[in-house]
Amino acid sequence: MSDGLRFVPVFRRVMKLARPGRVAVMAVFPGLPIAAAAVAAFSYLAFAALPPVPQPPENPITESKRVLGKILFAEEQISTSNSVSCATCHLPQRGGTDPRLARNPGLDGLINSPDDIFGSPGIIHSDANNDYVRDPVFGLAPQITGRSANSNINAGYATDLFWDGRARSQFIDPETGQVAIIAGGALESQAAGPIVNSIEMAHDAVNWAEVTEKLARVMPLDLATNHPPDVAAALQGKVDYPELFRRAFGDDAITASRIAFAMATYQRTLVADQTPWDRFQAGDQAAMTQPQKDGFAAFQASNCTVCHTAPLFSDLTFRNIGVRPIVEDTGRQIVTGNINDRGKFKVPSLRNVGLKRSFMHNGQFQNVGQVIGFYNAPPLFPNNRDPVLQTVNVPPGAVPLVNDFLVNALTDPRVAGASFPFDRPLLFTDRPQDQPSIIGGGVAGSGGILPRIIVQGPPMVGNLDYRVGLDGALGGASAVLGISTVPPVAGRITPERFVGQVFVSGLGTNQGPQTLKWPLLPGQVTAGEVVFAQWFVTDAGAAGGQALSAVARIPVFCGSSGCPCSSADFDRDGDTGTDLDIEAFFSCLGGNCCPLCGSADFDGNGDSGTDEDIEAFFRVLGGGAC
Repeated sequence: MSDGLRFVPVFRRVMKLARPGRVAVMAVFPGLPIAAAAVAAFSYLAFAALPPVPQPPENPITESKRVLGKILFAEEQISTSNSVSCATCHLPQRGGTDPRLARNPGLDGLINSPDDIFGSPGIIHSDANNDYVRDPVFGLAPQITGRSANSNINAGYATDLFWDGRARSQFIDPETGQVAIIAGGALESQAAGPIVNSIEMAHDAVNWAEVTEKLARVMPLDLATNHPPDVAAALQGKVDYPELFRRAFGDDAITASRIAFAMATYQRTLVADQTPWDRFQAGDQAAMTQPQKDGFAAFQASNCTVCHTAPLFSDLTFRNIGVRPIVEDTGRQIVTGNINDRGKFKVPSLRNVGLKRSFMHNGQFQNVGQVIGFYNAPPLFPNNRDPVLQTVNVPPGAVPLVNDFLVNALTDPRVAGASFPFDRPLLFTDRPQDQPSIIGGGVAGSGGILPRIIVQGPPMVGNLDYRVGLDGALGGASAVLGISTVPPVAGRITPERFVGQVFVSGLGTNQGPQTLKWPLLPGQVTAGEVVFAQWFVTDAGAAGGQALSAVARIPVFCGSSGCPCSSADFDRDGDTGTDLDIEAFFSCLGGNCCPLCGSADFDGNGDSGTDEDIEAFFRVLGGGAC
């Protein structure tokens, strides 16, 4: 069938997509007239084998909601550490999964043992005050999830989500407890989970009010760079989250359910249906190579399609395939309470499987060949194993062909290339040059123990949640955090100032952790500078009576929206916009800034003490924006 002949049914399908209850063409091709959008959609939909993604009537897809969801999905500031977003663990280039093979020790608590899980790094365990806590398993390293990250691509077709299906079709508003979506809201249920999970993104006992209040005050995607065109257009003019929510929902209220609605809307547009197999099914005989065609035939003959049913290449059921002993993870039984569900996990789609780096709920395998080998081997853990697996077998001669088909013929090039709609910004955690690091040095204290400095979050000007931790110090000691813009000499800095003090709890050596909250206020730090931080701990057992931590190198940067203005509470006394603030500001303009005062470069544009700084100061003083 020629491309021209294929266009007629595709055009009809495109027009159907614009009807209520379908994915609107204008949402996929914003800014185009409907006729032009239909023509543009031809290349996008011409080979599509998948049906339109179902959407609940309570949450219809709109363009403003989609782009808000795309922004929120990549927003690292939504985590309490400012270091994790949904996009951190779901990379399109890896088929919507996490390529980082981080080890969780599993049930036995031992690393490098057979029950290890390859999960995703989350945050350092933090208590309800967002202070670092030594985790019994991970210590003061980032916690690792107990399952691998499932793909978010084509997830809109599933009735229940997560490996065990705990994200249910009925979506319950996490703030009100009311039913927000009667059925078809698994994506909304899933989106609301990780944001308040104390391993993945949040400190202990976080509540939704903290999340929504924080979003109201931060600039969207300020930590990310290289914004995709649709995101950049939405953020033009330095719009804030209240404005983005107003565009999407009619008013500027930021709520948990609206966050979930927006993220789910975005994910419903992540439909990967432009693979060589899709083109082949549409009549393009050259879309797949002959070995791939033979591999598809062998895949069907080997009975793999019982679970991995085309066109989604998953029947979306939950099955026990005997990967590991049930005692390690009871899977679906956790959700249903049904003993017959023990050890069952969701059957994942095989689309884009060639891009993935780990497979199964525990990430046990690292390539498709290992997975095929698992199905061909005798079962090691047969307890409640699905009997259908007795009929699945790929003959040795067909293994390379099936592998070729799965790895290459089911890969959507837009996913592999992270192109629209699968594109995303460059996150803070993608940019090593902007991340703090430990460069060594220090002086050991009592017991010969070197105090440890903990730095994880983004050193962005205006980050009010920046934290520096101290561990391994002498109990009862006081410690101050020294800062210098000059690199250390012989393992120690010469402090230009001290930014805070903590008192080490506990008795004896190797105590902690303690956490210092150090807001990176404009005027206190400057974009482009590198500061060096080191703890100075009173300790009679240390040389000279003072133990020193290693030195942290902290590169300060401004967010993608630009450097923020200094606060109207210019003298930092807690009272905003007083005569004392005005006096302190003009004193600073004259070259006499108080130690805690903001900068004479009030607007953060690099020019200090200009008319623009004065105008910006009085705008902010009057309640306006910088």
